[in-house]
Amino acid sequence: MIILRTAFDDLRAKYACKFAIGGNLTTITVDRYDLQLLAELQRNGQATNSALGEKIHLSTSQVSRRILRLQEAKVIDHYSAIIDPAALGLDVTAFTEVTLDRQSALSSDKFERAIQKLPEILECYSLAGQADYLLRIVAPGLTAFSEFMSEHLLGMPGIANVKSTVTLRKVKQTHVLPVEHVMQPTENKKRIFFSH
Repeated sequence: MIILRTAFDDLRAKYACKFAIGGNLTTITVDRYDLQLLAELQRNGQATNSALGEKIHLSTSQVSRRILRLQEAKVIDHYSAIIDPAALGLDVTAFTEVTLDRQSALSSDKFERAIQKLPEILECYSLAGQADYLLRIVAPGLTAFSEFMSEHLLGMPGIANVKSTVTLRKVKQTHVLPVEHVMQPTENKKRIFFSH
């Protein structure tokens, strides 16, 4: 949950954001430098504070303090390396819709716990609509994908329907979240409030 309010500090508009973290609300005030810093860190999480400072026109110590503050507020969740799946021979990516059998004893919780143990499933989303879940699955090839589906997903009790779509090629994939909208007041988002 993000709640925005503006205040003027040093003639700059600053934005107070409340982020829901584990059921608790943590409040953090961010400005355009914080947003620029978040954008740069998403592009290169290994950038030095000095390099980041040069890009956003802040001193190394200011960058360091801001990063620490964003980490403590859990705005920055963690850092990781993004590995090219093809470099590991993971040439097949599939999106799989899973519908659970409503009559089954298998609950959503059991399904969600079961898929946590399967490293081939990179992402899982609970859905509104016909299917209950959408999974992003990787495999070395179609044979390996078929074996994974047969041995793991299709064998799970309580699954009523599985529908997979295998991708032909990746057109776009990014982990860089847009941050510019935080500076703009919006009335159509109930989770974001803006006041002068």
